[in-house]
Amino acid sequence: MKIRPAEISDLSKITELSAQLGYPVFREDVEVRLRQMLSKDDHIILVACYADNDVIGWIHAFLAYRVESALFAELGGFVVDENHRGKGIGKQLLNAVEDWCRARDVGKLRVRTRADRADAHGFYEAAGFQRTKTQLIFDKPLGE
Repeated sequence: MKIRPAEISDLSKITELSAQLGYPVFREDVEVRLRQMLSKDDHIILVACYADNDVIGWIHAFLAYRVESALFAELGGFVVDENHRGKGIGKQLLNAVEDWCRARDVGKLRVRTRADRADAHGFYEAAGFQRTKTQLIFDKPLGE
């Protein structure tokens, strides 16, 4: 198994794995987003795959700039195929993002996870994350 930067050719598998997260998306929409993020230095998308390049997981992180707090990185998405969980693949993806953060002198990595994802909470706590707050998220659509 290897960890490598995502490529546009990984699009179908990234889309499929997004649905496992509970976020069914259209392939075309993922392609637009992937192209945007892959061209930016303040984003990283990595995939885990076997020698045959069959993607079995992906992770996305980005640098988060805030007026009121120091620079940190945040996980934007993270999933390992349900048939490959519990094998250390997620930990390897997370470690690779942590290395990316350290190389940029980023001192904190944040993740947001839904309240009902108890397995994810346990994974993050075992990986050294600490709960810092509970919050509500409000979205306001701004047209089409």
